Amino acid sequence: MNHEPAPDAPDLSATAAPRRRRAATIRDVAQAAGVSTATVSKFLNGGQRFTREVEERVAQAVRDLGYSSNPMARGMITGRTGNVGIVVLDVRNPHFTSLIRGASRPAAEAGLNLLFADIAEGLAPELPTLQALSRRVDGLIVSARLSDEALAWLGTSDMPVVYYGGPPAQQDCSSVGIDNRAAAAMLGRHLRELGHRRLRYVGFSGARWSQERWLGLQQAFEGSGAELHRHDVAEASADEGERIASEVLLGADAPDAVVAYNDLIALGLLGQTQALGLSVPRDVSITGFDNIVYGRYTSPALTTVDSGSEQTGERAMRRLIARIGGDPAARSGHELIASRVIVRGSTLGRPAVSRGEGRTR
Repeated sequence: MNHEPAPDAPDLSATAAPRRRRAATIRDVAQAAGVSTATVSKFLNGGQRFTREVEERVAQAVRDLGYSSNPMARGMITGRTGNVGIVVLDVRNPHFTSLIRGASRPAAEAGLNLLFADIAEGLAPELPTLQALSRRVDGLIVSARLSDEALAWLGTSDMPVVYYGGPPAQQDCSSVGIDNRAAAAMLGRHLRELGHRRLRYVGFSGARWSQERWLGLQQAFEGSGAELHRHDVAEASADEGERIASEVLLGADAPDAVVAYNDLIALGLLGQTQALGLSVPRDVSITGFDNIVYGRYTSPALTTVDSGSEQTGERAMRRLIARIGGDPAARSGHELIASRVIVRGSTLGRPAVSRGEGRTR
C-alpha cells in the first residue's frame, strides 16, 4: 500500500504572537529605585514621608515600569488620581457635614471621587494627615483655621488648594466664606432692636474668626449703653456650652441675651437653662451661628445666623475643580457667601423699661 508522504508541519515561529510583557511588581519597582519593597508600599499608600531623592526615585520607577496595581500608582503615571479631598475640623458638627454635602454634588458632576479627613481640632495630627491625604487626591479643600505649620506646608506645596471660612492670614490664595464681622453685626442689630442691653458672647479661642464675630457684636451696640462681656471655651461643642452655662447665665449682672460662637455651644447653653431655673426667651435670649438642622427642633427653636455651609462647600469645590483644570482666575481671590439672621423662638424683645436708652457706658 502506497502512502503519500505527510506534509511538512507548518512553521509557527513566524506567526506566533509575541510574548506579553510581564506586569511589573512592587519588587521590580523597589529594585529599580534601589529601595526596599516596604519603602515602595509605604510611599504609594501615603503612610510615610521619605527624602525628596527617595520619593523621586520611586515615582520615576513607577512611571518607567508602568506599575499600576493600585489607584495611587496609576495616578503617578497619568498625573491624576480622579480624587479630590476635603478636610473638616469635626465631622460630628452638622456645619461640616453640610459642607461635605455641598462639595459632593459638583465633584460627582465632574466624575471625581470625594475623600474627606476629620482632623478634630487639636486631637489629630494635622500635618501628617494632610500629607497622607494629598498623595491620594488632585486637590484639597481645607479650613483656614488649620495650624500655622499645616498652612505653611500647604502654601509651599504644588497642590491646588481652596480654603473655606476665609483666607488664611498673609497668603495669596483661593477661598470661600462669609464676612464674619458683618454677620455678627447683623445679629447684634437684631438683638439691639429687641431691646437687649446686657449681653454675653461665648467665643471659641481656637478660631480666628471668633474674634471677628466679637468685633461685629461690639460694632452693632456702639452708642447703645449696652454692657458686653466675653467668655471663651476650649472646644466649640454642646458639652462646652453646658459646662459654662452657669458661669454665663447666672449672677447679679446676669445677661438678657447670649450670643454663642456656633449653634452647638448655643444648644448646650439652651439645654441647661431649665436646670438653672431660667426660661428662654422670657428670662434670656440665646442665639448661635451656622443654622445647623438641630436648631430648628429645639424648644424653643434657635435663632441663628445662616452661614451658608452647604453653599460654601459647593462653591469651594467648583473653584477647586477650576484650579485643577488650570483656570488662572481660580488661583486666588475670596468668594463671599451671603449670610442672614434666621429669627426663631429663642429671642424675644425686652420691655421698654429695661432698655436703658440714653445711658452711657
